[in-house]
Amino acid sequence: MNRRNFQKELDQILEKVSREGQVPSLLLHSCCAPCSSYVLEYLSEYFRITVFYYNPNIYPPSEYHTRAEEQMRFIQAFPVRYPVDFIEGEYIPEDFYDCARGMERLPEGAERCFACYRLRLFHTARMAKEKGFDYFASTLSISPLKNAEKLNEIGELLSREYRIRWLPNDFKKKNGYKRSTELSREYCMYRQDYCGCVYSLKERHPELS
Repeated sequence: MNRRNFQKELDQILEKVSREGQVPSLLLHSCCAPCSSYVLEYLSEYFRITVFYYNPNIYPPSEYHTRAEEQMRFIQAFPVRYPVDFIEGEYIPEDFYDCARGMERLPEGAERCFACYRLRLFHTARMAKEKGFDYFASTLSISPLKNAEKLNEIGELLSREYRIRWLPNDFKKKNGYKRSTELSREYCMYRQDYCGCVYSLKERHPELS
């Protein structure tokens, strides 16, 4: 069974947008500034982007606020063709713990992570619909540790539910992850060494358990 080429699908949409002279609006969920860097560089040539920083999974709260501040700093510093706006979602860690209940001991990259994808993309799709965006997407697929196929599957389900277009993507393609590390160094960004949740922190640093 052939896997879908999400990068090719994205290329086709970008080609159509350019050909028609459109500048659609995009609500882009972001997990952190480093992951958003390449995606903003890439997509801001085609879209009016609003970054939606919604990440109730991040632990501890100090880490959450550090990442939020770094996201805002990068948006303000980074030159783009079309201005990028910023929305910070509510930080309610209990929402994440509720969706992860019963899966606390699963390894990174398993069903607990998929539940976290769904939580964050659900809020992104709902906000995109409420505020009248043309598309919604997430920077999550840029990470080599994230399942792009699952992310796109969830995005497409929510797209049908909310009747708003999902932008197919696998941002690690075209050396996207490599470019994000280059931009992180160039802008002296804070880069975390774990995904964000308490479970990924303990998996990365067992001595904290």
